[in-house]
Amino acid sequence: MPKQTTIFVCSNCGQESSKWFGKCPCCNEWNTCYEEKAITSKIGKSNIRKEVEPTPLTKVEKGLSTRISTGFDELDRVLGGGLVKGSLTLLGGEPGIGKSTLILQLSNKIKGEGKVLYVSGEESAEQIKIRADRLGINNENILFLGETDIDVIEDVINKLNPKLVIIDSIQTMYSEEIGSAAGSVSQVREITNRIMKNCKQNQVTTIIIGHVTKDGNIAGPRVLEHMVDTVLYLEGERYFSYRIVRGVKNRFGSTNELGMFEMQEKGMVEIDNPSSVLISERSEKKAGSVIVSSIEGTKPLLIEIQSLTTPSIFGMARRTANGIDYNRLTLLIAVLEKYTGLPLGSQDVYLNIVGGIKINEPALDLGIILSAASSYKNMPLPLELVAIGEVGLTGEVRNVNMIEKRLREAEKLGFKTCIIPESNKKTLKDNYKLDIIGVKNILETMKILGLK
Repeated sequence: MPKQTTIFVCSNCGQESSKWFGKCPCCNEWNTCYEEKAITSKIGKSNIRKEVEPTPLTKVEKGLSTRISTGFDELDRVLGGGLVKGSLTLLGGEPGIGKSTLILQLSNKIKGEGKVLYVSGEESAEQIKIRADRLGINNENILFLGETDIDVIEDVINKLNPKLVIIDSIQTMYSEEIGSAAGSVSQVREITNRIMKNCKQNQVTTIIIGHVTKDGNIAGPRVLEHMVDTVLYLEGERYFSYRIVRGVKNRFGSTNELGMFEMQEKGMVEIDNPSSVLISERSEKKAGSVIVSSIEGTKPLLIEIQSLTTPSIFGMARRTANGIDYNRLTLLIAVLEKYTGLPLGSQDVYLNIVGGIKINEPALDLGIILSAASSYKNMPLPLELVAIGEVGLTGEVRNVNMIEKRLREAEKLGFKTCIIPESNKKTLKDNYKLDIIGVKNILETMKILGLK
């Protein structure tokens, strides 16, 4: 007869222990320990072992994964060409960001024959129907199942053999074999493991939706992201209409790809040229504004950086960053003050990435420094200028990758001048309809633009 034992589990990483702990020995997080019942069996393991032989890698035949188009070109690009048949994809995002809306539209657009099974443990059939009517979806191939028991869900999947299964959301599903409540580490891990086995054995493409914590990470143990084939994050500010689908893990394609959508009354609408949208309202010269070029995955993206400097009232200068890392901003302001002599120690500096998106690429460094200097000097930068370059702690402008793609994107959108690192300029082979200026350090850059 199975024996019940008590174990202590970390809600952050899933680490199990026979004793209570205040700080997890695996992920070093505090107060993440909780108690749950585990079932162990007294029956010993069988001595029978399968005989397997390793295969030389040179004799393994390379197969082609079957791709299924989602109906969204931007989403297909993030996925590496579409959903792979029999794959397991995890989509995470904040509540109300548009996860269910995007997936419902995908259910209507996805190519191929067969049914789509939409399993929801959070919403009723009436709620899903109201959303479908708003989105103009009237598809008989979309079947709804309001269920949270994984045993029932597996029986329905095996009976229907659908082309796509959607689980909304993984935190609401439970298994009777696990004594803990739905959403616990053990339940999430067990449910994901069973869904993964089912989709691999039956070659059923599956998408599971997950909640995120206040830190922006998908709720549940970190092992959840390791179990699935693809992890997508739907990002964006609630009060902005733009949404970004970012791939952070993909076993069938490149990672850190980015697709941009706009939330409209009729649902998610993909944006083919995000650069033109993000800089569309920049029509006149303003101090503190500059255009920079970022690479998200393989796609170049032109975005606007705005800075504002004002005298500090409280005696201790503030630094506020929206869209980039706060520590990166303070570092660059210190470099700017050290090597150009601008007295920013008595100035509050506020920086914003227009459009509500978040960028972590170091190629934005030069643009951040120029926008802060422009705001302090109250001298607008040229409208047709793009700044590209990483800035080091000694004030040098260092080279960046994929410079050709960045320059082609700037050229396509009608910009006339690009300031890039001197080391990148020496490697250029193609001809551009741009005035390309190579710089070695930030002091030289500011002298060229008249900021020094």
